[in-house]
Amino acid sequence: MTIEQASATLLPAARSRLHQQFSALSEPELRSRPGAKWQVVRPDVVPAWVADMDFPVAEPIRESLHDLISSGDFGYPDWPTGARTVREAFVDRMADRYGWFVNPGDVREFTNVAQAVRVVLEASTRPGDGIAIHTPAFGPLTKMITSMGRRVVPIPMEDTEAGWRFDAGQLDAVLAGAKLLLLVSPHNPTGRVFTRAELTALATAVERNDMLVVSDELHADLTFAPHRHIPFASLSTEMGARTVTVYGASKAFNLAGLRCAVAHLGPKWMHAVIDVQAGLLGSVNIFGAAATVAAWTQGDEWLDATVSYLDRSRYMVAETMRTELPMVRYHLPEATYLAWLDFRAFGWADPTSVVRENAGIELSPGESFGRGGQGFARLNFATSWPLLCELKGRVARSVPLLSSVA
Repeated sequence: MTIEQASATLLPAARSRLHQQFSALSEPELRSRPGAKWQVVRPDVVPAWVADMDFPVAEPIRESLHDLISSGDFGYPDWPTGARTVREAFVDRMADRYGWFVNPGDVREFTNVAQAVRVVLEASTRPGDGIAIHTPAFGPLTKMITSMGRRVVPIPMEDTEAGWRFDAGQLDAVLAGAKLLLLVSPHNPTGRVFTRAELTALATAVERNDMLVVSDELHADLTFAPHRHIPFASLSTEMGARTVTVYGASKAFNLAGLRCAVAHLGPKWMHAVIDVQAGLLGSVNIFGAAATVAAWTQGDEWLDATVSYLDRSRYMVAETMRTELPMVRYHLPEATYLAWLDFRAFGWADPTSVVRENAGIELSPGESFGRGGQGFARLNFATSWPLLCELKGRVARSVPLLSSVA
């Protein structure tokens, strides 16, 4: 019995149908796509790098975009005070999915999460200020911090037998050198879903040091059971007033190119600071807004099927590492479709290059994640199960070559 057949016997009809669609993806079809993931790699290399999924977009999103195109109305949207439908969809989603109740008047749209983070950092910090962030960290965020003349204050993630953890006992000392906490939750690249106890420890240290928080929760919807994502701002009224939460549909629904994200502005003073820049910041486009609303209001059946598919996929990666490359250390991610692989036992200066040239697989280089990334690589497993089996085969065939690389 194949993986797909076994899945079909155990799952509800809709989920099984979507799993079959995902597994039907072929490599030639994927290589014909114009996006960066498949276009920037050599023809003999399979991409498992940038955080895009290979799965077809949810049908309600496609229908929403088709309807918008069919209407022929691409004029000014009726958004006198912002994209109301996006804000309301966000508010409803936070209440329904996470039990966090917020006011749509505190929500603003941005073209992506990075823009929202940048705007908040510009508004609340000055050159020389320290920005605390768990490391290793998503490269564009740390580059943003340093390009703005701010300092990266690392909160190291530590590799333990229980998985990736940070030392809560050191938080007061670490955060004393920072003006703002940039929290990535769930964490990229390790895939950790922080517990309530961990988040509370962070909140306590934040309050003691009188800090602002920007909580990037872009991967929240990709959390695997039994883990549960907790919005940082939902911990308390006090923490909500200190926190800007950034979120979007781009990762969970594969919509990065449509450029739409939101930020919930807990600090009331920030409303006017951001609103006065509206002409400079621009606006989300009607296609991004329509896709986001469709994702958050009609896309959960597709999302549930996707998360269950990815749940199986993360174990497939673990099995590949266990049987073919046991020297590679790997903790199952608790969220995201990204595997953080530890190649340090091999002593390779550049694991990404070694794997590309010997196994024909493109990974994201660990050094791009800054401190704590040397000797690691990140693998994107959001593709079809047959293609994951192809990756396993490539690894198995290349083991003698990989083992011989000094």
